[in-house]
Amino acid sequence: MKAEIKPRIELVNRTKLEEVIPLETPFLIFLDPSDLCNFRCKFCPTGDSALLKEVNRRPGLMDFELYKKIIDDLCAFEKPVKVLRLYKDGEPLIHPKFPDMVRYAQERGCALQVDTTTNASLLNPRLNLELIDSGLDRLHISINGLSDEVYRQFTGSKVDFDKLVENIAHFYSHRKNCLVCVKIVGDNLTQEDQDRFFDLFGNIADRVFIEHIAPCWPTFEMKDATPNPSVGIYGQEIREVLVCPYIFYSLSINSDGRVSLCFLDWSRKLIVGDVKTEHFKDVWNGRRLFDHRIAHLQKKRKEHPVCGACGQLTHCMPDDIDAFADMLEHKLIAGKQTR
Repeated sequence: MKAEIKPRIELVNRTKLEEVIPLETPFLIFLDPSDLCNFRCKFCPTGDSALLKEVNRRPGLMDFELYKKIIDDLCAFEKPVKVLRLYKDGEPLIHPKFPDMVRYAQERGCALQVDTTTNASLLNPRLNLELIDSGLDRLHISINGLSDEVYRQFTGSKVDFDKLVENIAHFYSHRKNCLVCVKIVGDNLTQEDQDRFFDLFGNIADRVFIEHIAPCWPTFEMKDATPNPSVGIYGQEIREVLVCPYIFYSLSINSDGRVSLCFLDWSRKLIVGDVKTEHFKDVWNGRRLFDHRIAHLQKKRKEHPVCGACGQLTHCMPDDIDAFADMLEHKLIAGKQTR
């Protein structure tokens, strides 16, 4: 097997956030080309159209001119963003201009890395070559089963699994400098299935990994999927923090241009700005985001109706800045007063 067995995120040699907060430039931006999806997965709120209507979320594609405005906004930071992730709630490859989006970001130089996450069902040789030519740096692929039937049960969609594997293999063989990471959730897989996953993808990816079920989305109850009670998503110890580290180094831009505090804001209850009418840098340095950060540093996260129920911070969180909360609060307030 050529691939490393390694998670999609870096768990070692991470930047010590307590030493760099507050950041003038965000490390990570989630920018959603499409919050439409061709799957109806039971574990994901995007797959529940009735629920989306209930919270008044109207899925759609990001306007390309708005996208270019956002990328231009990101260029106003003193340094490039470390990672521009063209993904949030939907299937990004649904957007007909997705390769153009990657290319525009690379041409403008707003980020050190441009990547995306996909279910890979729309990959084909033509699109593969367009994505590679656009300069995509990393492709994260989520596998949802190991047969046509499991895909039908799990995603509510008809998928030719053999063809999906063939298209991933084609991408990998032409990938140039694009890193290919393939993962699957393994709590319900037999040992035989796990071995088959590695056999299928171990030679057509740079990284492969079997994750555990995690309760990521706040206030959303996954159907037919029970979070692993023993370990987190990457096999790490389950523990909880009072200060969310994500809000100090990342922000998320929805397909309609509204900016969410969190990449898990599926119900749009954590809006801190709107890049249709605001400059992104002003949102990053704005009062709404500042107030959220201070509340977390004051250990008030559990009092928040959305953030208080976040399973991401028990099962998925790789950073912990709780011990530095008082010091960071003083730094943020002092920095705000000098602006």
